[in-house]
Amino acid sequence: MIYWKLFLSFLITNLLGYGGGPATIPLIKNDVVNRHHWLTSQDFQEAFAMGNSLPGPIATKMAGYIGYKVGGLFGSFVAVFATVIPSLFLMIIMMSILYKNRHSIRVKRMTSYVKPTIVVLLGLLTYESFSESILSIGILQVIFIALCTFLLMEKLKIHPAIIVFVALAYGAINL
Repeated sequence: MIYWKLFLSFLITNLLGYGGGPATIPLIKNDVVNRHHWLTSQDFQEAFAMGNSLPGPIATKMAGYIGYKVGGLFGSFVAVFATVIPSLFLMIIMMSILYKNRHSIRVKRMTSYVKPTIVVLLGLLTYESFSESILSIGILQVIFIALCTFLLMEKLKIHPAIIVFVALAYGAINL
């Protein structure tokens, strides 16, 4: 039963998530954390941070990790399968239709309407992450980590994976 729930959860979130992996993350979080309670919000945020530091599509990494946490190795396979196969199938069909109609005003208008939705979803995810961080570790810690992250990335040009690792180590030691 858990494998069927995993399959449906990742199938539906990836069918509804238009705009790539980052756009599906809020949908995955809602399903995994709020609906099924497979992970806590903190666990999800940590998995998301580590997933972002690794190469490759974020949605499949999250599916693999969550599937493994919920249903072991087979759960990981089921979640990744549900993430990749339907999207690939629909992408081939939809891209052929969009390509044939790429000069249509309706197609151009449709894609322009989707972009603000993706921005709102990502903004909501960022807001929720900051709010939960402030509640769990305090505003001073959040400001300190955000400031250090900004300086390390923008001024010293350090790779985000290294910064995530250092932030996790900092949290493990100090928090």
